[in-house]
Amino acid sequence: MQAKNLFPNTYLIVGVCSDELTHNLKGFTVMNEAERYDAVQHCRYVDEVVRNAPWTLTPEFLEEHRIDFVAHDDIPYSSAGSDDVYKDIKDAGMFAPTERTEGISTSDIITRIVRDYDVYARRNLQRGYTAKELNVSFINEKRYNLQERVDKVKKKVKDVEEKSKEFVQKVEEKSIDLIQKWEEKSREFIGNFLEMFGPEGALKHMLKEGKGRMLQAISPKQSPNSSPTRDRSPSPSFRWPFSTKSSPPASPGRRSRATTRAYDISEDEED
Repeated sequence: MQAKNLFPNTYLIVGVCSDELTHNLKGFTVMNEAERYDAVQHCRYVDEVVRNAPWTLTPEFLEEHRIDFVAHDDIPYSSAGSDDVYKDIKDAGMFAPTERTEGISTSDIITRIVRDYDVYARRNLQRGYTAKELNVSFINEKRYNLQERVDKVKKKVKDVEEKSKEFVQKVEEKSIDLIQKWEEKSREFIGNFLEMFGPEGALKHMLKEGKGRMLQAISPKQSPNSSPTRDRSPSPSFRWPFSTKSSPPASPGRRSRATTRAYDISEDEED
């Protein structure tokens, strides 16, 4: 992007070295040359890719591709027995310096891969790659598989703990809800009980009303005082002899000693 924006009208050519040249002069690459060619070609700032580009740019190469300026960061690049491969281009006034982007470096990427090698190796073993394809020894393969199983167990334990916490939380919430409902029902029950059996409850009024009806049924109302009254006729009396002996009638006005005494028993006395 920086090289493309150096001039108002820039036709950007990017040279990509082959695998053989890169391996000999710099080191082993992660992506092969075909992948690197395609990756650079699909960059939106690139107009043309020169494949199998030379490691050191010669005047003949620059003239062949009609190159006016060479863009690269200004830090001396030592390689192929030279302290700075761009020294001649800088001296010719054909060098356009750019700035490095912090954190964007093949060396940084390789460092991260090496640092997390075990993680990547375990992950690819789980994805189906063989130990031979990953260049992993037999012992390391078994160690990675064991570590993977241990991590799965840890994950299961963690999941169980989280589910247990959720279950306990739900039980607590349910318990609180049940207690609140129980308190509401208890207050409702106590209120209904007092309304029925309290000092002024419905049961007392029902008993009073029933008692009044019973008393009214047992003791009917008396006749009014103004109603005519009839004298009760004297209860008929009868003579109850205490002796079976008969005596001659006494003379009027006198009683015989032998006369059997009798009692007049009225109806009330009989009762």
